[in-house]
Parts: sequence; C-alpha cells; structure tokens
Amino acid sequence: MNARTKATLALIAFVCVIAVGCGQQREAAPSRSASDMDDVLTEYMPDAPPERGDWLMLHLSAEMPHLNPLTSSDAYASEALGWVFDTLLDRDPVTMESIPNAAVSWEISDDHLEYTFHLREDIRFSDGVPATAHDVKFTYDMLMNPQVDAPHLRSYFNDVVDCEVLDDHTAKFTCSKPYYRHLVMIGSLYIMPRHIYGEGDFNNHPNNRAPVGSGMYVLEEWETGQRIILSRNPHYWGQAEKGLPHFDKIVYAIITDDNTAFQVMSRGDIDFMTMPAETFMRRANTPRFKERFNRFAYSRPTYNYIGWNLRKPMFADKETRRALTMLLDRELIRDEIYYGQAEVISGNFMPDTPEHNSAITPVPFAPDEASKLLAASGWKTGSDGILERDGVRFRFEAGTTIQNPVAEKVLTVYKEELARVGIELVIRPMEWASLLDRVDKREFDAILMSWSMPPDPDPYQVWHSSQADAGSNYIGFIHEESDRVIEAARVEFDRDKRVALYHRFQEILHEEQPYLFLLAPKVLAAADKRIHGIRVYPFGMDQRDWFVPAAMQRYGK
Repeated sequence: MNARTKATLALIAFVCVIAVGCGQQREAAPSRSASDMDDVLTEYMPDAPPERGDWLMLHLSAEMPHLNPLTSSDAYASEALGWVFDTLLDRDPVTMESIPNAAVSWEISDDHLEYTFHLREDIRFSDGVPATAHDVKFTYDMLMNPQVDAPHLRSYFNDVVDCEVLDDHTAKFTCSKPYYRHLVMIGSLYIMPRHIYGEGDFNNHPNNRAPVGSGMYVLEEWETGQRIILSRNPHYWGQAEKGLPHFDKIVYAIITDDNTAFQVMSRGDIDFMTMPAETFMRRANTPRFKERFNRFAYSRPTYNYIGWNLRKPMFADKETRRALTMLLDRELIRDEIYYGQAEVISGNFMPDTPEHNSAITPVPFAPDEASKLLAASGWKTGSDGILERDGVRFRFEAGTTIQNPVAEKVLTVYKEELARVGIELVIRPMEWASLLDRVDKREFDAILMSWSMPPDPDPYQVWHSSQADAGSNYIGFIHEESDRVIEAARVEFDRDKRVALYHRFQEILHEEQPYLFLLAPKVLAAADKRIHGIRVYPFGMDQRDWFVPAAMQRYGK
C-alpha cells in the first residue's frame, strides 16, 4: 500500500542464526557471488497501459485481531484497511507531498491552527450511503473519545481541539498549538461512516469483522485462519476519475509458516510476498523460480528491536541495559542471517535520512566489557550461578510470536550468550494477538518487535512519557529532557532545526539504551511476472499501481 503516516507495530522477521563463543573472534562470513543479486529489480514497468481485471493474490504471515481503522495498531490490519477506507488526503509516492484524495482542496491558516477541507461530492460508502463532513467529524470525535482504544493514533491529535462541520462537504479542524505534522495526520485520518459505527460498543463493534468504508474495496469474506477476500467497491469515486482499482479482487492467504507460504507461491497461488534472506538467496535464487518470478530488494524505514520493560528492577539502570546490548552480535546477524542485506542501527531514525545522527555508532558486541559493566552496576553471582542484585535474580522472559518460530532461534543464541555471564533468559512464544495483548497490558519483561517509520517521523507516539501508560511507549521510558526535545520538535517547522533536535534525541537514546536496537533490514520480495506496474518508491511500493495485462489475466474470467 501507499506510505502511511502513522508508525505501525510490525512482526519481526528473523531467520536462522549461528552461535559463536563468548569473546572469540568469529570467522568471516562465507563469500557469496555478486551474481546472486544480478537479477534483482527496483521496478517492473513494461510498456503497457494499466488494464482492469484479475485478482491479486497476496500473503499475510499473521492474522490481525480486527479491522477498525482507529483501534487497529498492527501492520497486518493496515494491509487491508488501506484498501477499504478513504483518507482526506493522499501523498505523492515520490515527493511525499500531500495531494487531494477524498478532499479536493484545503486551506491552512497562517498561524497553522486551522485546517479546512473541502470534500468531493461524489463519495459514497460501500453500502451506497453518501460520505459527508458529518462522517469526518464523527471519526474525529471517536478518535478523541478517551473510551476508544486508540491511544497510539490519538497521540498525534493531542493539539487538535475541534472539528466543525461548515456544510455537508466542508470540515474545519482547529488546533491549540502548531504541529508540523497536523496536515499529514488529519489528512490521513480514515473516514468512517457514522450511520454504521455510531451505534453500539465502538471498541468491539460487529463491523470490526465487516468494515464499511469508502475505499476501493469492500470486505467480501474473512475465513478465520485461512483467507481474507476484498472485492471491488462499486461505489468508489476513483473508478471514473483514476481508473482505480485495477484488480477485481484482492485475496490474502493467511499462512503463518514461511516455508509453506513459499511453496504456495512457487506453485503460482501467491503473486507477491516478502521473505527471509535465506529463502530469498537460496530457494528463490534458482533458474526455475526466476523464470516465473521477478525478485526485488529495497530499503524501507523499518527497524527491529528488543524492548525492555523499564518498570522491571533488572532493567532500571542504563548501565545494565548497555551491557545487554553488548551481549548480542548484531554484525553476525547482519552477515550470516541477512546476507548483508541489512544495516546495524544505533537508534530510532533510519540511516541515510536527515533525522539520523550519523555521528553515533552502534554499541559493539563486547561480552567481556559487558561482564565488567554488570559487576560495576552491582550484579553479583549467586549460589546457582545466576546474577543477583538487591535480592533480584537476573531472570527475564522475552516475548515473541509463535507465528514466526525462527525468531526463537535468535533468542536462543542470545540466551546462550546471556547465560555465559549469569543471566537467565526464558523465551516466551505466543500467538500474535496474545503478544499484542500482553504488550498493551504491559505484562512482559522484554519483547521482540519492529517499528515502521513515516517519511516525517515524530517520536512522540513511541517515546514521550505521556504514552507510557496507555500509548505506544510500552516499555515505560520516562526522561525529562527527552520529553522537552520531542515537544520542541513538534512545533518546529524549520526542518534543519527540527533535525538538530532529533539528533539530540538520538543521543539520549544512545545514552539510555531503552531498546536493544537491532537492524534495519532490506525488503526482499518476489512477484509473479504477470504483475506489471511495480515500482519501488522512497518509502516502498504502492500496490495501487499494479495490474495484469488482459492477455495474462488468470482469475475471474
């Protein structure tokens, strides 16, 4: 889908890993021929005009709990929501500038406190009911209702104090203070029908399993654990103006095992999927596979991390957290697991972006130094060999998801390295929905997850102290200077000055080590050669571009 503006929770995708001895020098990674990547593309756009028809067969590696555009916070839900619901504005995939969508035009007051949107008059929800400014206001009111389970999104609207309906097709948002992302965030708000979601328990609404929006598609079928089918919305306004959508249906196969998903793709029942580096470099690198599929490798602003629950005594001091970072060989993971198709990171901003502070280098793998740091922090070896401090044994659980069992292999290696210094790690695999529930309730010691970053990142949602109890600051990071820097950046419209603030913020994270920042991996993917119009933009692919020429169409005939 097109680049979205809110950071979304995503499942970490690890594969196998090789253990090394504590403090030993590891061997160099096996050499791999450059020809392994010779065929990799950044676009597949043969000279053919877009055509309508056929089905797009996609893959979901885990099933979302529900489909409500305000309360859903996981990446899997975002996959479908972007097809079913409309936003006021869109973003140009190249420049990332805001462009018209459900709103044909907008005005911003000189003081950046008022945003007025003029809606199209031909928008209808998938049940045929017209969409109006009253639905925009309803969506805003639901978002701002503290009883609605949407703290992750509401954090971006803290300073939006009112939404007023000026007429059926005009809505005005009023803000209490400027914020450099007001236009982006208000513009990206999905429009929800008041006549559908205005009755009943919003958080547990029956239409969370049968969403109604004004987007390109409507949910046709949701077979739990098997598939989700979206079919063309006959009322979508963009059919006449944009010729969209191209596909008659989008079918998501819910397959939690990567090997099974690859087998399904190999026989032609999945058109596009991302895959672990080992699969990409080996099983997807055969002449037979490449005869049918194009391969793509590209960077996107996503990073993996292990987050420490700072409410727990063993993670309370930054020296201990730094030692924990020193005990994981991230370069080994990069070289052996990602085949070099990833970058070790030092903080929350992506390399090669202005916000990233390149003066900060990642904490190195240094088990001996980690042991010394732990001792200096008051950790002493107990009678059973486990470190203790103030009566607390250094034993913790790390949550991961059973849908991605290979993540356990990384934790297993980490477990062995931790054990060498007297730390006991218990690996806790869970269903994806259960893991999210534990995170939301703050009932965890440590978690393996990842964040996707928007083009104009704001760390408030994830790092501000106000989000620690009921927002996305799951780990409970509380830091006075960090809050001040984040707040100052939100009202700074000069990007250079804002970047300077974010550089300081990254210095704070580096000092505090609230996450064990892992890697920013490349996306490794393959697509059936019948899928045309594929292009990698600065923030990923836009599947709305894709189509199948009539002569190559396979489904729905």
